[in-house]
Amino acid sequence: MKAILYQKIASGLADQIKNGILKTGDKMPSLRTLRQEYGVSMTTAIKAYLELESKGLIVSRPQSGYYVNYKPAYLSVPTVSKPISGYESECVETLITKMYSTLNDKDITRFSRGVPENELLPIAKLNKELVNAMRNLDGGGTQYETIQGNLKLRNDIARLTYTWNGNLSGEDMVTTAGAMNAISFGLMALTQKGDTIAVESPVYFGILQLAKNLGLNVIELPTHPVTGVELEALKKVLPQIKVCILISNFSNPLGSCMPDEHKKEVVRMLARQGIPLIEDDLYGDIYFGSSRPKPCKAFDEEGLVLWCGSVSKTLAPGYRVGWIAPGKFKEKITHQKLIHTFSSTAITQEAVANFLEKGRYEHHLRKLRGELHANSLQFSRAIAEYFPEETKISRPQGGFILWVELDKKIDTTDLYDRAIRQQISIAPGRMFSLQNQFNNCMRLSYGQRWSETVDSKLKQLGKIAKAML
Repeated sequence: MKAILYQKIASGLADQIKNGILKTGDKMPSLRTLRQEYGVSMTTAIKAYLELESKGLIVSRPQSGYYVNYKPAYLSVPTVSKPISGYESECVETLITKMYSTLNDKDITRFSRGVPENELLPIAKLNKELVNAMRNLDGGGTQYETIQGNLKLRNDIARLTYTWNGNLSGEDMVTTAGAMNAISFGLMALTQKGDTIAVESPVYFGILQLAKNLGLNVIELPTHPVTGVELEALKKVLPQIKVCILISNFSNPLGSCMPDEHKKEVVRMLARQGIPLIEDDLYGDIYFGSSRPKPCKAFDEEGLVLWCGSVSKTLAPGYRVGWIAPGKFKEKITHQKLIHTFSSTAITQEAVANFLEKGRYEHHLRKLRGELHANSLQFSRAIAEYFPEETKISRPQGGFILWVELDKKIDTTDLYDRAIRQQISIAPGRMFSLQNQFNNCMRLSYGQRWSETVDSKLKQLGKIAKAML
């Protein structure tokens, strides 16, 4: 009898989801509420939700509850990228300049923004830690830090790596001014002008511009929107490259997350050739599953993986607190830091270290992950509802970035120009390659609190895209 009852409850809720009464991203009633509303046992309520979860209609968020996860069938994932040779970078620089020129305009709904908005960050608590840092540091924080950086912070970061069997110590870490600073140290230490590096495609435009500025050649590799870089493609270019750069967990902009077996194989094939891997693990802490995905560093036995991270995407973008675990290249990295910056900012490092040490970081991350996961579902629902029918969208299981592929008739550079006139900012796909590709794609950020305004702006953006067909 109970089996029939839980199926009836699940069926009724499924109808509400499919008819749009309960929308994608909405939080489902708690199990206790469900039990009270239907007058059933907790076991029956749990079975009803498990039934819905097995059909992909809802998804469980640890310590948060259940959320509607229904997606229309036509909203498929983007295609695997197929980079071609040749550079066309001038328009990329123009696009980046154009997008950042409106950075301080508060009237713009910024789907292009690559950081969480202030409402999702624990600003008041961080302010207290800044005051504490000034009180506790020598000279109120006016003195230089050691070249490796704040020891307390390095120890705190090292402790976090135990969740993925990193087994690193504070002595293995060097602090930096954000993750891009860590990547730049890695490239400057390991390459010379004219060397060739391999990256995913599409890839964060900052990495491409840095490589170009250092006079490096870039091979862009085919990349799957779910599983990341194509292993066979990487294998073929190994004889040509000096360094590989990967964003293994929830890549920017594609949102892909490499399976552990792929990570192991990448580390193995690079190690056989003695090729260093600079790993940008900036988004690894923003996962939507039950546990943090391991970085490639977890499988590094030769010290060839330079693991980079920061709190810029999770806690305090403007603090510029990052780090690198450079493996066997520690001496080279510290030398680069000595030459280029000498010391990291003492006050912000101490403030972040205190925040981590008091256990506040993980508490904040749990809240942030729950909100961002709900946002991702809301954005998917809105895009499915408002955008042209053939639209494809990534399915990130972490981070806060969506990759959207539109009809080839739509040039997202043109879409940007039209949208910005309506106070909407996007990141055109052309920015994420040095080659002439991704012209019909764009990156959207869901790192903002969901609201009727956000929903309305997505509807408006979809209307503009439809008018371009």
